[in-house]
Amino acid sequence: MTEWSAAALRPLVGDLRQVASVRRIVFDDGAERGVRALAFSTGAGLDFSVLADRSMDIGLLSWQGVPIGWQSPAGFVAPALLDPDSEDGQGFNRGFGGFLVTCGLNHIRLARDGEPQHGRLPFSPAAIKAYGETWQAAAPFLHCEGEVTQARYGGEALRLHRRIEAPIGGAAILIRDTVENVGTTDTKQPMLYHFNLGYPAIMTGSTVELDGRRLIGPIELADADKGLVTARTWPASGPTSLCVLRSPGGLAVRFEFDTDALSHLQLWHDLRPGVGVLSIEPCTSGRPTDGSSPAEAVLKPGERRSYRVLVSIEGHAAATRQRPSQPDAD
Repeated sequence: MTEWSAAALRPLVGDLRQVASVRRIVFDDGAERGVRALAFSTGAGLDFSVLADRSMDIGLLSWQGVPIGWQSPAGFVAPALLDPDSEDGQGFNRGFGGFLVTCGLNHIRLARDGEPQHGRLPFSPAAIKAYGETWQAAAPFLHCEGEVTQARYGGEALRLHRRIEAPIGGAAILIRDTVENVGTTDTKQPMLYHFNLGYPAIMTGSTVELDGRRLIGPIELADADKGLVTARTWPASGPTSLCVLRSPGGLAVRFEFDTDALSHLQLWHDLRPGVGVLSIEPCTSGRPTDGSSPAEAVLKPGERRSYRVLVSIEGHAAATRQRPSQPDAD
């Protein structure tokens, strides 16, 4: 299909949502029960869910029918079942999973000084402000908007406004975030976008590049001996930086981010058997060897900071998938 305008498509279908849509859904089983989500389908093979009850992050993501986001056995746990301060501040790991987990708003990385691992933003319920299909635009697109507020009496008061767009007929996701200090005191404001990829987006032979320079790979999956690594960071360059995950068969997942706000790229992976996750993490600072975060920029009351990440996918997913080896028949 080459024409994605409403004028061209209306004579062909009963409802334009047959072609591309955003639908409001609710998970209804197990620990995921009650989680509100927005299911996006661009009509060109890109399908993903925005989890309104988990900070407007992205849970499921598939390309041409093949899932490429990493999932935990825990699933997309409802926020009421999670406590970030539990297990010495390691409660994040009880909910970790999905294509994107956004970390902040006033702390990232390891638990420290009373702040839990990756902060209090992850898995927070959002207020959905808008969603739908915009067919009247010159380039039609899908969209949603939501807000998450992180506040404590006598402490920080930060509000995240997120807008996600995906072109109808396209293979891209644009994330635009604005964080505002709605409180009365200066507050540090780090951010880390924890994008998590799994098989078959990652597989033996996959590589990761930053601005044309290879940082990781070719990897081996599964790797029982060297599969788990400590997160590392690299400074980004230029006004925008481009990180590309490439896999055998031609699949490429591209992450473009503005470096005035997201000055570094962090990479982490656990390729051990039964795990198989590689994380690409644009962030606001480098990571010292002790896992802490250096002094972060401060938002004064009423100030805002904006972030932009563009994710795009190219190549054929079916060509990437490898069939696991089967035992010889008797």
